[in-house]
Parts: sequence; structure tokens; C-alpha cells
Amino acid sequence: MNDQITRIHHLVADKARRMPDAVAVIDCDGREVTYAEHREAIAEAAAILHGQGVQSGDRVTIVSENCHATAVLIFAASTVGAYAVPVNARMTPAEISRVLDHATPRVTIFTTAVSTEAAAHAETARSETQNTSFGTIALAVTAPSNPEPVENGPDETAVILYTTGTTGVPKGVMLTHANLLFAGRISAELRGMAPGDRVYGVLPLTHVFGLASMLMAASHAGATVQLETRFRPDRVYEALRNGVTVFPGVPQMHALLMQYTRDQGFTRLENSKLRYVSSGAAPLDPAWKRKAEAFYGLALQNGYGMTESTAGICGTRNPIGTPDTSVGPPLPGIEIRLDTSVGAENDTETGEILTRGPHVMKGYFKNPAETAKTIDRDGWLRTGDLGKIDEAGNLHVVGRSKELIIRGGFNVYPPEVEAALNDHPQVIQSAVIGRAVEGGNEEILAFVQCSDPASLDPETLRVFVSDRLTSYKRPSRIILTTELPAAATGKILKHKLLSTFAEQLVKSPPKE
Repeated sequence: MNDQITRIHHLVADKARRMPDAVAVIDCDGREVTYAEHREAIAEAAAILHGQGVQSGDRVTIVSENCHATAVLIFAASTVGAYAVPVNARMTPAEISRVLDHATPRVTIFTTAVSTEAAAHAETARSETQNTSFGTIALAVTAPSNPEPVENGPDETAVILYTTGTTGVPKGVMLTHANLLFAGRISAELRGMAPGDRVYGVLPLTHVFGLASMLMAASHAGATVQLETRFRPDRVYEALRNGVTVFPGVPQMHALLMQYTRDQGFTRLENSKLRYVSSGAAPLDPAWKRKAEAFYGLALQNGYGMTESTAGICGTRNPIGTPDTSVGPPLPGIEIRLDTSVGAENDTETGEILTRGPHVMKGYFKNPAETAKTIDRDGWLRTGDLGKIDEAGNLHVVGRSKELIIRGGFNVYPPEVEAALNDHPQVIQSAVIGRAVEGGNEEILAFVQCSDPASLDPETLRVFVSDRLTSYKRPSRIILTTELPAAATGKILKHKLLSTFAEQLVKSPPKE
């Protein structure tokens, strides 16, 4: 890393100086933006922020979906020393209000040109429209300036990301410039990214996966990021056949893409320059991995990370056909260990995953007590995930510590049940949770996404998994659906399953 690159906007400035005519961004409308043009747009946005009185340590909320303007505004906040607070425009007004109340931003900007939801939020906020070289935006002054004390170095906060699924007061994860620069470099090196690569950017920039492993990685490597506002299988398919070389995604994206191509009469991706494809945010199972690799004709790489760890902790570098479904060894410069006092009793191999290194967040914004619970005095971050480390040093994530199901005195890990269900050819993906019943026991609830629920019945699935799961691991109830509640990244929101399918659960009798 260049010694002069100490803040995230320096990445763009460096590439604009060394390779000004290289394409930095392909916007969601197809417009190509060179690194020189990208730098000019960032300077324009920084001037707009200055004009609104934004100072170092102020917060700038960006209510957005993926587009050039979102990337520009994140780097512009860095330029003026402010904290960027990217928020997905598809969040409800109540969710956004909780973020704004906690972050107390100086200004809030809405990417109205690409998002009807952002436009609706902007109207409520009584914002003013501004036409810029990087697109039409709306800007609202949302709070008096109350900047945090800053030193404007690499250890200063660059971005605050609010974690999904929170209730009450949300938690804002503070990621520093050093965090994001490290994550961008490590992600680029893991993928072998270089100038000339084109990264398909459908993962939201409002989420750590898209922000760090996509935008920062491409900016570090001098590659192109092709931004897409929303996931659409047909758009992904065309992009993969027209120059995309790197495709980071989540299992739902890969599953829906394969379903789309099957519907079009194709069994695999043809005529593509794609050289690297990865899946994150959810466990893999061997059968599904084999299907995906046959479709892409490439190894499907896996990884593990979280918002508090600036995305990456572990990652694989496997050749195609490897049966390994681990998330790989720790990335260079990162440590992991297990706390076996957490999780299943009498299991010395499984424990809560702890990690330490330059990827660990600065802390939770305005919440030192929660920060102290999450990061200990020695710098170890408690992930809340359960895992095992095999003899090769690869980490296997077996589930969330809070999602461990206790049934009949036995421990059941949801990913194992999900893997069995996902083996069925008509299943796109599934989500499994536990729910307390009388006597201190738990029932296993399985929510299964398939393209046509009418052509599949729960009893067929029960029979199917009976050869794959011992009796106490089999679902008590199976709910079939065409869609599961998910975040913008595609990650299933398990905390919404009970409320989303409350009516179906009443109608579905338990099976033991």
C-alpha cells in the first residue's frame, strides 16, 4: 500500500493520477466513468458537503441504492473528514428514522434518480433536489452540526454501518479508514484482482460485503465495478456474458440465477470471461456447491465475515471440485480462535468464533458498553457464531450461538438441516429456526423457498430428509413459499420468519 494512501478517497486519487482513463465505475444505467472523472465527481460532491457546513466528525447519511452517486458520496465524506452513513433506501421510514435519531447526521442525501424508495423518503424529509455530474440527488439538512472530535488519520472513523435486524436503538458499527483499506487490499488479493477486471456490483454498498469486498477492493486494484441497483437474474446473466470477470454474491443470488437459466433452457454459463465466483453470508452444502460449480465451470469460493470485522475473516482458494465446504483459513494478518465455553455442552471442538486483527471495528457509535461486551481488552472480537477448526486450519461455521436448537436434549445446528433440505432439486433455499414448546423443549421450523410450492408438499420433503438426518434433527413443521424475507444482500432475515409466516404456522400441524 502506498504510504500516501491513509484515507479511503486516496484510493481513487491514486488511480486517477496513475491510470486516469481506466474505467472506475459502470453506472447502473450503463454509463462508464473513468478514474479521472470519478475523482472530479468526488471533488464536486465534497464541495456540496462543504457548502452545507459539513465539518470533520459530522455524519453524512446516504439513503441510497447502488449507483455512481452512492460511491461518490462515500468517498466525498472521506474527503471532508465526515463519517459516511450509508442506509438502504428499501428500509421503512421507521427504520430510517431510528438510524437518523441515533446518528444525528448534519445532512442526509437521497439517490432519487435510481430509487423510488429514496425519492419517497426524500419527499418526507422536505429535501431539495440538486443536479450533479454524478446524477440527480436530494439533500436535507437533518440536524444541527455536532461533530465528533477527530484527528483525520487512518484510525479515524470513515463509515458507520447500522446492523440489520435490530430493534429499539440500532447499533452503528464504526469502521475506520484503516479497516476499509485493509479489507479492500485483502479482498483484492484473495480474488487476484487487477486493472482490467470488472467486478459485478449488485451487493449493496450500504452493506459491508458490497462496501469493502466490492467497492474498496476494486478501488484498491484499479479495477472496474459495474454497479447494479437491484438483483435481477436476467441482468446478472447478461453481465456475466458481457465482460464481468469477478462475481461476489450470496447463495440466494446464485440459486436464482441457476433457476433463471434452467427456465431459459440452459444448464450452464456459456461464453463468459468470468474467472472468479464466490459465495458468502450463508453456509454451503456439498451438493449445492457441486451444482454451482458445474453451472459456472469454476470453483465456487467461500468466505466468512461480518459487519464488525469489515467483511472478511476467512476465505478459500480451492480448485474446482474440492468437496471442502469450510470458509477457509484466516486471511493474512488475521487471527481466529474458539471459545469452547460457549455453545454445546460436552463439545470441546465447537465454540464461539473470536477474531483479532486490523479488520476489527473501532466500536459501536455512542455505545461504549456494548463495544466492551463485544471486543475484549486484548482486542478479540466475539462474533456470536459457532465454529470448528479442522486439522488443516480451515474454519467451519456451524451456526449462530443464539440459533442453536436444543431438541430432546440434543443439539441441532440449523445449517445442517438446511443443507439436507437444499439437496432436493425443487428447493431454491431454506431457513431453519427453533421455537420453544412446553417442557423446555424446542421444535424445528423449516421455511423452504421453491419456484412452485404447489408441485411440492411438506410430506415429500420430510421423506426426502429422513435419509439425510437423524430423527431429532428433522423439521417439526415445513412451510413452503416462493419467497423468504431477506435483506438487500439476499441474506435471509430469520428474525422475521415467525411473523411473516404466522398464519401458515397456525394451519401447519407439527410432525414428530
